[in-house]
Amino acid sequence: MKVLALGAHPDDIEIFMFGTLAAYATQGAELTFAVATDGARGGMGDPSVLARVRRDEAAAAAALLGATLRFLDFPDGELVADAALIASLKALIRETAADLVITHAPNDYHADHRALSDGVRIAASFGVPVLHADTMGGTGFAPTHYVDMSAYGDIKTQAIRAHQSQWPEQYVDRARVQNEFRAGQCNSVPGSLAEAFRFEPTFPFADIRALLPPAPPVRPVTPQTKIIGDPG
Repeated sequence: MKVLALGAHPDDIEIFMFGTLAAYATQGAELTFAVATDGARGGMGDPSVLARVRRDEAAAAAALLGATLRFLDFPDGELVADAALIASLKALIRETAADLVITHAPNDYHADHRALSDGVRIAASFGVPVLHADTMGGTGFAPTHYVDMSAYGDIKTQAIRAHQSQWPEQYVDRARVQNEFRAGQCNSVPGSLAEAFRFEPTFPFADIRALLPPAPPVRPVTPQTKIIGDPG
């Protein structure tokens, strides 16, 4: 199994899909992390210095899963789904021979995320299925699939914290709340974590559940009732 994870910025993969990628790594999948922009506008100070720092941070996070890291190096904040981006994505998909591509949802909050999502959809065509990760805060997102990442919460936190230039605790907290909520939607036991995704079937990819790590286990709904007064 070869999985290509595509994020617009150096910490996006870690925030939106790292738990699922950790599950893939446990299964022995070959992982490629690709970052579309240089991340140079993700903070104050010299953009060229920040871009180098963020590249190092992304490398540290990718190393946690033994993933190959690629940078497309488009300018941060200026990503558009034009011929240059689509050509770069087509080449990357071809080189990695990915069985599955995971990227941002087309309605995510950041313009770079939306542009990358559009570019991936066009570049993938009918050659590889594309799975969309949850949006920030789950806003406007209707999941079709969930992945149990309860065993990978700590390593996801470690990966997010690798991005020290981004004040990572805000994203650690956001991700934890969202992953707990998504697990709760599946009636998982308290303390469980899940990441949510959406798949839009396109020929010839109608159903990709077999390509995904396990979903949260199904638990029956068993309402508990309390007897009031004397049962006799």
